[in-house]
Amino acid sequence: MKTSKTFGVHFWLKKTAKKENNKIPIYARITVDGLRADISLKRVTTETDWCIKSGRLNPRLASSKNTNSYLDDVYAKLLNCHKQLHFENAFITAQAIKLRYLGKDKTVETLKELIQYHTNNELAKLESGTAKNYKATEKYICRFIKDRFKVADIQLAMVDYAFIVEFDNYLRICKPLQASRPLKNNGIMKHMERFQKMMNVATRFGWIKLNPFGLYRLKFDEYDSDFLDASEIRTLELLEISDSGLLLVRDIFIFSCYTGLSYIEVKLLKCGDIVKGVDGEDWISVRRKKTNTPVKVPLLQKAKEILDRYSDYMGIKDENCLLPVYSNQKVNQYLKVITKKANIKKYLTFHVARHTFATTVTLLNDVPLETVSKLLGHTKLSTTQKYARVIEKKISKDMNKLKAALEPEIERKPDYRQTKHHHLQIVK
Repeated sequence: MKTSKTFGVHFWLKKTAKKENNKIPIYARITVDGLRADISLKRVTTETDWCIKSGRLNPRLASSKNTNSYLDDVYAKLLNCHKQLHFENAFITAQAIKLRYLGKDKTVETLKELIQYHTNNELAKLESGTAKNYKATEKYICRFIKDRFKVADIQLAMVDYAFIVEFDNYLRICKPLQASRPLKNNGIMKHMERFQKMMNVATRFGWIKLNPFGLYRLKFDEYDSDFLDASEIRTLELLEISDSGLLLVRDIFIFSCYTGLSYIEVKLLKCGDIVKGVDGEDWISVRRKKTNTPVKVPLLQKAKEILDRYSDYMGIKDENCLLPVYSNQKVNQYLKVITKKANIKKYLTFHVARHTFATTVTLLNDVPLETVSKLLGHTKLSTTQKYARVIEKKISKDMNKLKAALEPEIERKPDYRQTKHHHLQIVK
């Protein structure tokens, strides 16, 4: 019989989800062997009405009776869910108890069932651009099962470390889904990363005992994206463009070069995102779409000029966006045309502008790496180091400073040379 060493239930307030009226959602937290699962109870209260010690509303309040009675009922049901799983000889986890309470504890037993569960329940939590890539990973997994085992599906228990290694090897030799996009190491690693996230779900829900990715390590090849140097930025700025679409794309690309904002952040930039900074000047204040990290960037003059150029656009759409931005695909298509017109021998995508901000605009102008990290909205300095490469011009610039610092300030020292009599003499 499978039992757990520890099991507990308590109620708490999720203060990070506080509403405008100061009401805070009440959550139930299930803990089994140190692992937790939270359940929203669809009830709210204020922090002053909550008793942390009892995990209930203050009983002295007239309005607390109904809520506290509901919490007692939830507590009893969760205890009963634990008891049911215990007598069913089930593998007891916090997630298993949560799913039993919610009535969603249908056991996933096969790999395709896991893929389907992930599609139905996890993809909605991801950005659309990220979610769409899972479809290719799923196709590769299904092809591997069919080629390796000659069946359409297998039990989750068969997915062990050996399976993971074989799948990795399979991706390196199999025919790609698109002939024009052959699989290279980093593409393979992205498929393995997505597969790993699916297996993480299976582990959390207790559908498998051990995660087969426990000993597997993702190994991405280092890749340096192109960025523009100062002369190339200037070339783009001075490039004469008659086509309005190309002109717009050039402008928003340059805007990103001077702000470090990603495509989606430029697209969603609104009037309210321009605020007064601590220096009294205009700053951009947004949250990174990818990580929800707050980012504040001083609005440089070149970026401000572009906003002024499109000031008539503001308010045309309901979103109140400041810049008229095309789809990411169309922007990148136009950038190819612009690159050719400017005779720039680099492969430009919109993301190159963010690299340019990190290198040419900031790092080469002696902005410290820590500051660049804040401007880019990174949570780890190591992430910034991949963007803001210490390029040759920066090395040369720093070494010239070092050479100047090491230049002797006193007269040249005497030259001691040995005479033919093997005595030392001073040559003046």
